[in-house]
Amino acid sequence: MVFFWKKYIISNFSILDYRSHYPSSMFKQQTSFILASASPRRQEYLASLGISFETIPAIIDETPMAGESSAAFAIRMAQEKSQTVAQNNKNSCVIAADTVVTLGQNIFGKPTTVEEARTILRKLQGRAHKVITGVAVHHARKNIDESFPVETEVVFEQYSDAVIDAYIATGDPMDKAGGYGIQSYGGFLVKSITGSYSNVVGLPMSHLITTLLKHNLLTV
Repeated sequence: MVFFWKKYIISNFSILDYRSHYPSSMFKQQTSFILASASPRRQEYLASLGISFETIPAIIDETPMAGESSAAFAIRMAQEKSQTVAQNNKNSCVIAADTVVTLGQNIFGKPTTVEEARTILRKLQGRAHKVITGVAVHHARKNIDESFPVETEVVFEQYSDAVIDAYIATGDPMDKAGGYGIQSYGGFLVKSITGSYSNVVGLPMSHLITTLLKHNLLTV
């Protein structure tokens, strides 16, 4: 099994570490795969199934349109990412995803400052919010272009500002939509979830694998 790699490291593991942790796959790949994302969490999920893939992050404008719903925004982002990468990779299946955290009409992306992270996390305290991931699967040569949203409800426990500040001090919120990572330090914030856990992490695996199997991009 060969992983094509650029300069990215998944969490604390190099790609050689992943070969030893995930030495085989239960699936047969019927095409080459490209993940249009620099997210270590999405990379790890694919690698954990033994799927070989190249990582080519897409650089696009990620500004919501006026009046655009959270689900529509997430799907549009995933589609634009997959189509951008597919332009120069027509013989590969491009997988793209975009995850947003939404409370009411507010879409919370990745905080860029400590104060922004604090504002987001205070708004989410003790409340239920939605995590929506738009997923796009695009294979130009095979004429496959499918996209869909997956939604999970997350309920936060209520914590004091001191606890929130201690979490922010870890640096964990700064590269994650909604300012927290359920799979890392931020897991303690979550009281309950309804729906896909992997969706909250950033890639709804059951929905993705079902789609890849449906189009015979993966077989067993």
